[in-house]
Formats: sequence, structure tokens, C-alpha cells
Amino acid sequence: MGQLALLLLALCAAGARGLYFHIGETEKRCFIEEIPDETMVIGNYRTQMWDKQKEVFLPSTPGLGMHVEVKDPEGKVVLSRQYGSEGRFTFTSHTPGDHQICLHSNSTRMSLFAGGRLRVHLDIQGGEHANNYPEIAAKDKLTELQLRARQLLDQVEQIQKEQDYQRYREERFRLTSESTNQRVLWWSIAQTVILILTGIWQMRHLKSFFEAKKLV
Repeated sequence: MGQLALLLLALCAAGARGLYFHIGETEKRCFIEEIPDETMVIGNYRTQMWDKQKEVFLPSTPGLGMHVEVKDPEGKVVLSRQYGSEGRFTFTSHTPGDHQICLHSNSTRMSLFAGGRLRVHLDIQGGEHANNYPEIAAKDKLTELQLRARQLLDQVEQIQKEQDYQRYREERFRLTSESTNQRVLWWSIAQTVILILTGIWQMRHLKSFFEAKKLV
């Protein structure tokens, strides 16, 4: 599958992030996004091939294939699908935590036409930013005031999800801290017991030594 590069992104579900990166033939590039539960995430991407003659990145040919795979914090596959040189993928989180989003090209045409170099532009949107409000307004025939109210309700709902996720993280951190403190306590007790036993053994050994030498 090529080199697996994990890029840790502090992507919040309340916003959108855009970036681009370079990959080689069949190389996989993964991103880790922290997402609350029941949050819709939309990713848009487009690819460009390196033109050796013009020495510039140009739009990729339609025949180029990109595979997108998304895994939840438990390692379960949420999305695994083959797309074209430009596409849009959508998934909804059901488990809060770090979701791994991986993209790679399985096309050998890239090595022939692009010298193995491919630029991928990726834009990830989550939460209420993933909603297309003009389309929603047209579909449900909402007035400007109703649309604004819908946006505010979605924002409040997303804030609630973020707060629930932060409480979830705090609970996990508390449990981890308690477990670590308990292990440290038991390790300290074990060290103390070992020191006491070592001291008793040394005293008995010295007593036996002095008795053998008839010094006591």
C-alpha cells in the first residue's frame, strides 16, 4: 500500500478545513479527525497531476481512481469506496473520538503520465457547516427568517454535541488518571515491602555472620 503517513489534525466539527498534499503511486495518506457522535462530515477533494514538460500541476484525467476509507475510533470501517479523480464523500459518526480518513490512488496511469506525483486538494466540513442551507431553503421553501432559525438550531445542537464529547473526554481522562494513580500507589507499596524484606534479610544475614565469627 506504500508508505502510511499519519497526519494529526486538530479538526473541530464546528468548522471547515482545506489543505493539499502530495502522494506517490498507491501511497496512502491518512488524517485523524476528532469528531463527536452523530455528526455528519463531508469531504470534497480534487486531484492534479504533475506535467513534466510544463513543470506544473494540471487537472487529472477522468480515468484516475481515488479510494477513500474511513474508520471509527474502534477501528470499524465506516466508509470504503472508490471514487474518480474528483469527488465528494459523506459519513456520519456514531462513536465519539478520533476517526481515521485515508485516501490513496490505485491507478498505474499516474506513474505513466505524472511521474508518480499527484497533488490532492482536500476540504473537510463537519457539523452545521456540512449543511447546504441554500438547498435546504429551496427544498423546504423556507423564508430568510426561518432559514436563520434553522441555522441557529443546528448550531445549538452542534454545541450540545461538542459539550457531550468534552464530558466524554474528561470522563476518560479521569478514569485514566485514577488508574495511573492506583498503579503508582501499588508500585510504591511494593517498593516499600521489598525494602523492608531486604532490610530483614540483611539483618538476619549479618546476625548469622557475626554468630559464625563468634563476635556476638
